[in-house]
Amino acid sequence: MKALALFSGGLDSMLAITTIAKQGIEVEAIHIDTGFGGSNFELLKRRANMAGASFRVVDISSAYLQDVLLNPKYGYGKAINPCIDCHGYMFKTALSMCEDLGASFVISGEVLGQRPMSQRAQALNSVAKLSEDKDNKILRPLSAKLLAPTLPEINGWVDREKLLDFSGRGRTRQMELANIYGYSDYESPAGGCLLTLQAYKNKIQDYLKYDTLDSQNAKLLRYGRHLRLPNNAKMIISRDEAEGIKILELLANEKIKMSEIKTGLIGAISLLDNNASLDDINLACSLALAYAKSPDDKECEFKGQKYFAKALSKNDAKKYFIV
Repeated sequence: MKALALFSGGLDSMLAITTIAKQGIEVEAIHIDTGFGGSNFELLKRRANMAGASFRVVDISSAYLQDVLLNPKYGYGKAINPCIDCHGYMFKTALSMCEDLGASFVISGEVLGQRPMSQRAQALNSVAKLSEDKDNKILRPLSAKLLAPTLPEINGWVDREKLLDFSGRGRTRQMELANIYGYSDYESPAGGCLLTLQAYKNKIQDYLKYDTLDSQNAKLLRYGRHLRLPNNAKMIISRDEAEGIKILELLANEKIKMSEIKTGLIGAISLLDNNASLDDINLACSLALAYAKSPDDKECEFKGQKYFAKALSKNDAKKYFIV
């Protein structure tokens, strides 16, 4: 017997896996990559293995934008997080993989009443409809005793008495169970979805005013300071060296219609829209100089052309930030 587990890398999904694996069931952890969650897949794999599961990443980022993020049936949370639609889509994806992977059902670490939008009883019913779980194959081990029996329980594949009755937002019982299971490393319960952040919502909404969002440009929204210049050109300035490396890696993709502003100085990596106006190019060069380690008036290069610019102060730069 085998189950697929929706795996975020957090404590609840680890506990759900171990609870099922201890019943002698093979578990494969499926991390559904929407493009808006964590991207340290080696860390996720280690945690899945610790919980007793194998691990794979399923990239749905391209389809997710149109099918879920931009057209959610059940709307958004406080930011731009379509949690009900998102969970339903993830379950639907996992259920569609069961036959090919030799699995009989799907589990998740959801806890009844833990999340105000997606884990209320009514929301779980909405998720089931979106997932097209006609055979009742979705099992939530941490709250199973508070929910109607599912196919794995009814058929005896899983012993319902060994499942749990967790509910609410408290984490005491989860922490106790983590100690019992002997976890040496697990994520804090805060969650890591960018779509729950107001600042990220603002970046997406700003982008959609001027262009069509695709998965590659959505990844670029994860990094750096984002600015909108007076003639509508988009600019990105990295915050640190690690972000600069990520930004340059993404810049290699032909779908990214931006180019680097080269200052010849040590400091932030700056990108600007390829079709920026001359006024915006000159301003962007001044902004790029502002975030060099030794700001100075000098010549910059953008798309092979030279522009002399005066370094702007960081305080003056902030009025262009998308926040």
